[in-house]
Amino acid sequence: MQRLLVICRHAESNDPFPLQPDFERELTKNGQHQARITGQWLRDTFQKVDMILSSPAPRAGLTARLLADKLYFDEERIEYVPDFYNARESVLANVLGKLPDHVSRVLLVGHNPGITSLVRTLTEQHVAYLEPAGAYAIKLDLDTWQDLHVKSGKLESHFTQA
Repeated sequence: MQRLLVICRHAESNDPFPLQPDFERELTKNGQHQARITGQWLRDTFQKVDMILSSPAPRAGLTARLLADKLYFDEERIEYVPDFYNARESVLANVLGKLPDHVSRVLLVGHNPGITSLVRTLTEQHVAYLEPAGAYAIKLDLDTWQDLHVKSGKLESHFTQA
């Protein structure tokens, strides 16, 4: 079965205030604009997704909600995965490997370096680090998501904002 995995980095966030935990950083106004542009690209390119998975960090969560809005995806259905905050590639892959088989199009919103490492592993290509609100779309020929660990995909397209 042909599956689509779109991996998106959260949009531009504020620099942390003194003593502010990294987790609490929020999107800038420009970051909100970036996320809407990326959402429009997603809608124009892929029309819809079946599932959105996001880091629970405020900057990733708002990015996911803004993308969902452009995709006409109910934001109440976004799944916030606590383990996605600054997750390593192996953690991301393990969560994806447990997705239900009826899901064929997934949008993952997270953080570098883990998301870029995941793209590199899944495509066997050395791609550039995702910029804020950047996205890589990977086509995967998988019978089940569990097969993600043993197959590689094809980099279908990418989106970046200059």
